[in-house]
Amino acid sequence: MTLDPRAMTARGIAKAVNAGDVTAVAVTEAYLDRINVLEAQVQAFAYLDPKRALDEAAAVDAGAKGGLLSGVPLAVKDVIDSADMPTAYGSDAYTGFRPGRDATCMHLARMAGAVALGKTVTTEFATMSPGPTRNPFNPGHTPGGSSSGSAAALGAAMASVGFGTQTSGSTIRPSGFCGVAGFKASLNRIDRTGVKPLGESLDVVGAMARDVRDAALLAAVIAREPSWIVPEETPDLPAVALFLPEQEGPALEAGGQMAIDRVAALLAAPVAMATPAWWDGLGPAQDAVFGWEASASLAVERDLRAADVTEITRGFMARQALSTAEGHRAGCAARDAALADLDSLFGAAEILITPPASGEAPAGLGSTGNAAFNIRWTLLGTPSITVPAGLGPTGLPVAVQVVARPGQDALLLHAAAAIEDALRRAGHPARPEI
Repeated sequence: MTLDPRAMTARGIAKAVNAGDVTAVAVTEAYLDRINVLEAQVQAFAYLDPKRALDEAAAVDAGAKGGLLSGVPLAVKDVIDSADMPTAYGSDAYTGFRPGRDATCMHLARMAGAVALGKTVTTEFATMSPGPTRNPFNPGHTPGGSSSGSAAALGAAMASVGFGTQTSGSTIRPSGFCGVAGFKASLNRIDRTGVKPLGESLDVVGAMARDVRDAALLAAVIAREPSWIVPEETPDLPAVALFLPEQEGPALEAGGQMAIDRVAALLAAPVAMATPAWWDGLGPAQDAVFGWEASASLAVERDLRAADVTEITRGFMARQALSTAEGHRAGCAARDAALADLDSLFGAAEILITPPASGEAPAGLGSTGNAAFNIRWTLLGTPSITVPAGLGPTGLPVAVQVVARPGQDALLLHAAAAIEDALRRAGHPARPEI
C-alpha cells in the first residue's frame, strides 16, 4: 500500500496503527521518503537520524508504547530536550549537547505512541537570529519564527504533528505563514519541564499540526486534557466577534484582510468589537515583562558563552540586560488590570477572531516577521490558535487567529475546528503541490 503523507491525518494514522491496518514503520518510512525529497529545499530539520526514527516506530509496532498518537510522526523544535537526540537550542554554543532526559511534553507524546522524526530548526534560543529554514510555499520567503522548522515541516507534509514554543508569537505566526494549525494553550496548562526557558510568565509549549483536530489531539495528550479532543462532526460554534484593533502596529496587508473577510463572510458577519482603553499599553508591558525575564533566562549565555552565539543574539541579550525589576512589575500590573477587565474586550462573545500577522510571509530570510499581532494575547495568557484560511494574492498561506478567555481551551479548540470546517466547505484552504 502506498502511503501519501499529504493525505494522512494524525488521528487517521493512530487509528490505523492501533487497528493493525498499517505499521508505524511503514508510516515513518513514508514520511522519511517525503523528507528525502524536500528537505534540501525546505531545510526544516536541525537533526535527523532515519534509523533511530525507524527503531522508535518498530517499538510502537512491538507494543512497547502506544495510544492516541500511535505511529504519528512528530517534529520537535530544537529548544525541547531529548535524551536520544542532540538539543542545541539553535546555537553553536550547544553543538552536540545531549540532555539526560526528554522534556515532559516529549515524554508524554512518545508514551502515547508518537514517533519523533528529528529536531527542527529554531531561531537561536527561540529569540531573533533566524536559521536556514525556508517557507515551503516559496523558498524566498520566511517561514516565520521561532518555531520555523516545525511550521515548515508541517506545511510541506514532512511531519504529521510538531512542537513549537511561544513567548511572543513563535507558534501562531509561523503556523500562519506555513499554512498549518498552531495552538498556544492557556499559560501553565502544558508542563514546560525540559523546555529551554525564555520568559517564565510567558512561555508556552505549542501544539502544531496540519489541521485543527490534529493540533487538538497533540495538545490533549501533552496537557492530559481529554476534553480538548475535537470529534469529527462539526462542533457548534459559540458566540464570535471580530477584533481588529488599530493599535497593533503594522497595517493589515491584502492577504491578512482577505483571510479576515473570508471568515467573517462564512460566520454571518460577526460584530466588530471596540478596542479597550488599556489595549495599546499591553504592547510595552509585554516588552518589559519579556525583557526582564529573558535577561535572567539567558544570563549564562550572555555572561559565559557570548562568543559562541550570533551577533543578532548578542544584541538581543544586551538589550534585555537593560530591563529593570520596576518595569517588570509595571508590566505585570498592566496585565493583571487587563485580565480583570476582559469583559470590555470580549463583550458578549466567547471567541474572538483576529489576525495572526499582517498578511502573507514576508520576502527574505533575514527576519522572521513581526509579532505585534501576538504579544498581547501571550501576555494575557489567553489560549489562541492559528486557523489556515487559504492562499493570499501571491500564493502564500493566510490565516486567522482565534482567541478565547484564559482557561477556555476546550471551547477554543472546538470553535476553531468549526471555523476550519466552514472554510474547507467554502474551498479553503487550497494547497499547491509542494
